[in-house]
Amino acid sequence: MTFRLTCPVCGKRDVYEFTYGGPERGPRPAEGDAAERADPGAAAEAHFRWAQFRMNRPDPREEWWYHGAGCGVWFSTWRDPATNREARPGGAETSGNEASGGDSS
Repeated sequence: MTFRLTCPVCGKRDVYEFTYGGPERGPRPAEGDAAERADPGAAAEAHFRWAQFRMNRPDPREEWWYHGAGCGVWFSTWRDPATNREARPGGAETSGNEASGGDSS
């Protein structure tokens, strides 16, 4: 299956030029002396859950991608995993995207 992503530097490119970096998970949980003094088990549990658990829903989500075969930048973009089309925050698809499996030119 193929689809295209829009690199902020290079423009639209085939997905095979990119490496998937995972979904955006938000800020890392509090670590360090203050969190560990309050409850060492809770701080470790929060960090474990942040690092290990992933929600795999078919809703549009923000994801990290690396353009290794191009400019070499990390960037985040919204994508609908059900259709493999880029989307805007909130789920509306962006205009001009090709359907999955479409022409890669």
